[in-house]
Amino acid sequence: MRFRAAAQPGLTASMQGILRDRLKGFDLDDIVAAAREFFAKGPTGFDPVRDHLVKKFPKGDDRAMGYAVRMHLPVVQVPDESDWGYPAAADFTLADKWLGKQMASDDSPDELILRYLAAFGPASVTDAQKWCGLPRLREAFERLRGKLVALRDERGRELFDLPKAPRPDEETKVPVRFLPEFDNILLAHDDRTRIVADAHRKHVYLPGLRVAATMLVDGMVAATWSVESKKGVATVVIQPFGKLAKSARDEALAEGEELARFIAPEAKKVAVRVA
Repeated sequence: MRFRAAAQPGLTASMQGILRDRLKGFDLDDIVAAAREFFAKGPTGFDPVRDHLVKKFPKGDDRAMGYAVRMHLPVVQVPDESDWGYPAAADFTLADKWLGKQMASDDSPDELILRYLAAFGPASVTDAQKWCGLPRLREAFERLRGKLVALRDERGRELFDLPKAPRPDEETKVPVRFLPEFDNILLAHDDRTRIVADAHRKHVYLPGLRVAATMLVDGMVAATWSVESKKGVATVVIQPFGKLAKSARDEALAEGEELARFIAPEAKKVAVRVA
């Protein structure tokens, strides 16, 4: 809600890069307004929305119009309580209606940058641009320079951070941690070798723009993981990229058991297996 206006140029650029001229001859504002009117009736899937748009704009590309709506109309996915989670054929509704708040109109990226650095700093201007899809953020960083700390990495690149942000010594022990699919830390920097070795990228960044669920060892991605459910047993399956040290393996087993309990509280039994 707070940053939608600031992030919109990046969403628009992404849409234009994918659709190119597939919306040529159509007014984007009219398409979005028609979709908003349809969503206002209540939660619905995108198939009915596309059908509605085709009726309104018979010569339009239904898939292109649907994607344009996703990139320009703030909606939220409505949980399906009967299926514990989010099914493939999900329903959506208007974000402002669901949350009871209007979208912020301030399109300045300044506060977005500060929030980004609070989560992922130290980071470069290029890192921030990669994360949010907004180009030309140098001006905003320069505007904020007085509120930031400027650092240099081992390659001499300028990094920025919040003055009071924690910056632990590189010898600090980091516990084993499991990350979900599409975790932001795996997408937050242009230089992803700070968390994923080049040799392991193919196991993490998957076809179809998918990002695998991963496990960190000493702050670096060392494995992927999944959950298997069979006969009331929920098993976290860890697939390491190489042999795990005993201490890391022991931590992974303990943390994985906690993860299994969290993901499948209804399971009769939980387990962890290193593939």
